[in-house]
Amino acid sequence: MSDYWDIPEGTDCPRKAWLLARLGAGLGLCGSAFHLAAFQPETALQAVQRVATATVTMATLGAVFGATTCLSAQIREAPDDLLNYFIGGCSCGVILGARAHSFGTGTTACLGLGFMATMTKMGKKEGWHFLTPRV
Repeated sequence: MSDYWDIPEGTDCPRKAWLLARLGAGLGLCGSAFHLAAFQPETALQAVQRVATATVTMATLGAVFGATTCLSAQIREAPDDLLNYFIGGCSCGVILGARAHSFGTGTTACLGLGFMATMTKMGKKEGWHFLTPRV
């Protein structure tokens, strides 16, 4: 993630999208491994389908988030505004709602992911430390 934070907001949108798509794919693979261990599939084909679905979904969410926050910063001409991250998180929530064919899921995910992304950016901006030691 250090590469992502090193790129100034509103610049190099394809690279930001690529970095977050890679991160999402990795998280999708890890989540798939836990899901397969907890809920063992009946066939190898089911296992491959689950892994592919989770990995592609998470990679897509990462790419959409990276592209949306970057484009929002460019369009709004407000590179360090927290609203860019809310918009990016909300766009990911909308995609999850569309995937689930549920307006309620999309709305809830939009608000939840938007809030989480905003808090992440605020924490980064203000130097909050949760899981890393202070330097």
